[in-house]
Amino acid sequence: MSIDTTDGRELRAVRSRAALFAAAVELVSGRGSANIPVTDLAGAAGVSRQLVYLHFGDRDALLVAAAIDLAQRELALGAQSGRAAILATVRHFAAHREFYRALLTGPCAFTLTTALTDLLAPANRQVVLGLFGDRAGTGTVDDLAVFLTGGAGALINAWLLGDEESLDPEELTDRLVRLLRTLGGLLEEDRCHTPNS
Repeated sequence: MSIDTTDGRELRAVRSRAALFAAAVELVSGRGSANIPVTDLAGAAGVSRQLVYLHFGDRDALLVAAAIDLAQRELALGAQSGRAAILATVRHFAAHREFYRALLTGPCAFTLTTALTDLLAPANRQVVLGLFGDRAGTGTVDDLAVFLTGGAGALINAWLLGDEESLDPEELTDRLVRLLRTLGGLLEEDRCHTPNS
């Protein structure tokens, strides 16, 4: 008779990943740098260096995975809409400013930005559908969702990397909402000037 150890291994893997993610956020935030040796990350998580390489391949992949895990756990994507969703997103980045700031100025910045766009674009797809309805084709809706995500991401990145000591999530949220309203107003203006076919 054989004993199935798959569940035990999977549970250990989940625990190891969670410990590595927590260690990554804590160490990067505390040191203000993404240049954390794998040995330090593994030691803080209570796992071997080999496990880091086995699960992630390298340190930067671990850091990006930790950031995406953090965002997924805290943002509750789709649970809110409108200003509340924007404010929740901005507050998340403000609360973890040191972590994101270190990643956005380190070697994994491009990979992180791409992964965050992939995570957040589906929510912005709903915003685009709200603005344009069925006037835009599927490909255009998807492109506009990525465009909005990238633009908002650029503003959030500049805000996080700026010199301000304290960040005001309400102020940045108001700026982002004004941008969306402006886009909506441009759409209305365009509708008024488009001849009926």
